[in-house]
Amino acid sequence: MANNKMDEIVVGIDVGTTKVCTLVGRVEDAGSIRILGVGIEPSDGIRKGIIVDLAAASAAIKRSVEKAERTSGLEITTGLVSLAGAHVSSVNSRGATGVPGGIIDALDIAHALEQAQAVAIPHDREIVHVIQRGITVDGQEGVKTPIGMHGYKLEVETHIITAAAATVDNLRQCVGAAGVDIQQFVLNPLASAEVVLTEQERQMGVAVCDIGGGTTDLAIYVDGNVWHTMVLAVGGNHVTQDIAHGLRLPLSQAEEVKKQQGHAIRSQIGSEEFFSIRPFGEDHDVRINRQDLAHIIEARIEETFGLILQEIKRSGYDGLLPAGMVLTGGTSALPGIKHVASEILGMPVRTAQPERLTGLVDKLDSPAYSTSVGLLRWATTMRGHDVAHSSGDKKRRRSRGESNMNFDAIKNWMKRLLP
Repeated sequence: MANNKMDEIVVGIDVGTTKVCTLVGRVEDAGSIRILGVGIEPSDGIRKGIIVDLAAASAAIKRSVEKAERTSGLEITTGLVSLAGAHVSSVNSRGATGVPGGIIDALDIAHALEQAQAVAIPHDREIVHVIQRGITVDGQEGVKTPIGMHGYKLEVETHIITAAAATVDNLRQCVGAAGVDIQQFVLNPLASAEVVLTEQERQMGVAVCDIGGGTTDLAIYVDGNVWHTMVLAVGGNHVTQDIAHGLRLPLSQAEEVKKQQGHAIRSQIGSEEFFSIRPFGEDHDVRINRQDLAHIIEARIEETFGLILQEIKRSGYDGLLPAGMVLTGGTSALPGIKHVASEILGMPVRTAQPERLTGLVDKLDSPAYSTSVGLLRWATTMRGHDVAHSSGDKKRRRSRGESNMNFDAIKNWMKRLLP
C-alpha cells in the first residue's frame, strides 16, 4: 500500500512472461477504480510464468515498481502479485464438522474449512487459495448464509489451488528485492475474472480464458463460484516463435509482424494481400502473402483451443457453461481468434478488457491488462470466499493436514455472509 490512505489505495503487480505491470489505484464511488500510478516494463528472466533468472527478473520488477511510484507520487510497500505457470494445480475438497450447540456460528465454519484443508499437500507444494464453493447443512445443499441456522452437521466444499513452493519462493524473493511485501498471491485467471465477468455469467456457468505471452490460464465459474482452475504452458509467444521459424525472422520482428499483420483465420484474408519483411540471410525486403502468415497463426491457435477443450472436458464441467467463454489477455486481441475459439469449443465466446476505470488509463485499454487491473479489483474485496491464502508463514502452509486458516479473511467472509 501507500501513504496514510491504506484503506483507499490498492496496489497490484502483474509479473508476466512478456511484461511486468505495477498499478496503484484508489477505490472511488460506485466501485470504479482511479488509476494513480502505472509502471509497465518488459519482462526479463521469466519464461512461461516462471522465474528463470533471479537477478534479471528482480531488476524488471524493481523498474516497474519505481515507475509506478514516480507516476503516483506514492511509496509502494505492499501489494497483490499475480501468479501463473504450469506448476499451478488445484483440487476440490470437502470438510465436515459437528455443530455442538445445534446453532451454526463462525467457529463451526472455520473448523469445517480447516477440515477441508486437511488433504495431503506435498511438502514441495504451497497453498495459494482456498475458495469456498458450497455449504451443506444436515444434507441440505445450496445454503448461502449458515450463520444462526439450526443444524447438527456442517459441510463446506472448497477449491484448493496450490503451486510449487520453490517457484513461489523465487517470485517472493524477486518482489521482495524491489522493497515490496506480498499481501497475497492471486492466480491470473481469478484476477482477470474480477474485471471481465458479469455476475450473471458467474451464476449461469462460464469459463474465463486469459491468454498471455507464456501461459494460457483458465477458470470455470458455476453458481457464482470457482469450480476449476488450470494453467497451460502455451501462449502468444508460441505463435511468435512459429512465425519466426516459418518466415525466418528474429523474434522481435516476428512479434511486430504478428501484431500488425496477424490474423487467426486464413480464409478471411485476401489472396492479394502482401506485406514486406527482411528475413535472415536476405539483403533486401521480401514480399510475404498474409494468407501464409495466417496459416501459421491459425494452426497454433487451433491447437491451443484444442488443449483448452480437452481440459474443460477433463474437468467434467463442459455441460455447465451456457454462458460460454470470455477471452482476455494480450493474445485475445488477435483478429479472428474469437471465431476460432467458438468453432473448436462449440460455445459462445466473447472478448473482454478492463472497464470502469478513470485516471491514467490510456495504456490500460487492452485485454493485456485484465490481470493487472483485476488485482486492484481483488484487493478491494479480497474475495471474502478466499478464506486462506499465501502469506508469510511458509512452515505452517506446507505442513500436511495442518490449519491454513487466515482468521482475518474468515472474519471478512463472515461479514459478507451476514445480512
